[in-house]
Amino acid sequence: METRGSSQTSKGSQGGTYYRRIALIFGLQLLALIIVSLMGAFNVAPLGAVLALVVIISVLGWLAARREWSPVDHLVSVLRGWDERKPDLGSWEQDKMPRRSTSDMRELAKGMGQFATRIAGYNQREREFTRDASHELRSPLTVIKMSADMLSDEQALGEFGQRSVQRIKRASREMGALVEALLILARESDNGLSMEEFVVNEVIRRELEDARDLLHGRPIELQLEEPARFALHGSPQVFSVLCWQLIRNACQQAEQGTIVVTVLPGAVSVLSRSSIDQAHAVDRHGFELAIARRISERFAWELELQTREGRQHIARVKFPQTLPVSSS
Repeated sequence: METRGSSQTSKGSQGGTYYRRIALIFGLQLLALIIVSLMGAFNVAPLGAVLALVVIISVLGWLAARREWSPVDHLVSVLRGWDERKPDLGSWEQDKMPRRSTSDMRELAKGMGQFATRIAGYNQREREFTRDASHELRSPLTVIKMSADMLSDEQALGEFGQRSVQRIKRASREMGALVEALLILARESDNGLSMEEFVVNEVIRRELEDARDLLHGRPIELQLEEPARFALHGSPQVFSVLCWQLIRNACQQAEQGTIVVTVLPGAVSVLSRSSIDQAHAVDRHGFELAIARRISERFAWELELQTREGRQHIARVKFPQTLPVSSS
């Protein structure tokens, strides 16, 4: 208990060094001004000399306060020059601080240096993870997809084999979409994503074609309604992953029934209409919807969820900035 109390007292005495110095500077300045004012009041010094002394005392006080503030200016300049892509961790070292830095300023520099070191480590691990995961996960998925395509063209493959191949293709497609979504969310920034203008209707049409192939044999009908057409400036890859997650979640909701994807002015909605009896219907909000929500939050796309009578579930994504199709 005594050791803890003494350490707290030591920290408290060190932490107030800066304030004590500032208080001493302004206290001495106030005392000097009072003395000079009394000298002028009792005619000890002429008025011109009194005014000159007041100016000199004020300038000296300002210089002393500025000198005490120099460690803060140093930290501000280091922070302004900080680049997380090329971090200079040596600039945060305490020996780089101004010579008259107080203990609390040195503690602040030490804490900011530790925080910068952790940020640099996070960025390095992010780059290594996204690079390794992109290669190590995409390569086997590509091999699986190519092998499944070759097997589907095999004439001697029976009906059971064809169904197995379709399941492999469906699982590889879902795994590929999941890997793309996780890699997008794992990146701190949007570096590595191709930004361009793309037509929303065309991307959705491609996603529905892939989904129809993967849902072959399942009692789910996919429909596309296009009362509007618009374009976005962003990553078509991200938008494709978002649409696939919403379509996949809708298929989980319906199990059997109809999935209607509608392109509205500035929005896209995915409606799942289940044909299962209400007693057997299950409300599933799984991993796909969680990924879609995180992607929409990441790129400032508003995601709304609604449930209507008749076993209808609607997911609607609103886009704040859209472009006419003619400009893309």
